[in-house]
Amino acid sequence: MIQAALDASVIEGEDWLDTVVEHVYASDLMSDVLAFGKPNSVLLTGLAAQQAVISAYMAEFKAVVFIRGKKPKDVSAKFARDNHLVLLSTDLDMYEACIRINSSPDQSFPQAESAPTTRGTDTILLRKEFLIHGGDLADAGMVSTQVKAILKKIGFDPKLVRRVAISTYEGEMNVVMHARKATASLAVTPQVVTVRIDDEGPGIPDVQLAMQEGFTTATEEMRAMGFGSGMGLPNIKRNTDELDVKSEVGKGTVLYMKFFAGSG
Repeated sequence: MIQAALDASVIEGEDWLDTVVEHVYASDLMSDVLAFGKPNSVLLTGLAAQQAVISAYMAEFKAVVFIRGKKPKDVSAKFARDNHLVLLSTDLDMYEACIRINSSPDQSFPQAESAPTTRGTDTILLRKEFLIHGGDLADAGMVSTQVKAILKKIGFDPKLVRRVAISTYEGEMNVVMHARKATASLAVTPQVVTVRIDDEGPGIPDVQLAMQEGFTTATEEMRAMGFGSGMGLPNIKRNTDELDVKSEVGKGTVLYMKFFAGSG
């Protein structure tokens, strides 16, 4: 078991230690986790904060291991408990933890059953609006968590749910970090999920530049949260089937995202 290999203490998820995982991903940059991490993974990170746990959940990871003895002091444990995530803490550093896991003959952490793909007409199944507050780091990611829960309950394919969750989360974090507030609108038909995030903020002077991987205007505080690697909008584009970005400097930005059932 990964816990045994790392001699790790259990912060949350004692009942889920037998969950099977397929990959291990080590990073402190949450946008990279969302962009490159694969489902059914374990996240090794030195970022002992709620955003690491939420990012792991959005990316369909099964567990988070905090290295160097770190343990989150916020509501990470409650979020993990509510969403069936394992949280561990090891005294090892990132390198040694990766070596230990790679050398372990038993890397087992029952996988989640796949939800049936939803088929049917274009009848609206649900419309819902959410308010995102800029600067509210304590609740950052809660709107995305609700969106993901709704789509899972409806029964969409897990791959679609993951793409929507990651894109919505990236959009929500952009609002939290840069704007005053925003309205997130979710519309669901059996074939298409649309998410619109309409914010009141500084706007984007050059949308094409902002779409380039690595471009960022993040502050040090944002980077400390694991964001700011310039992967936000590119990551949204990667996960959506259709993306329209409209922005006006001094007024705000609108993200309009479409996801088609059965694609990607």
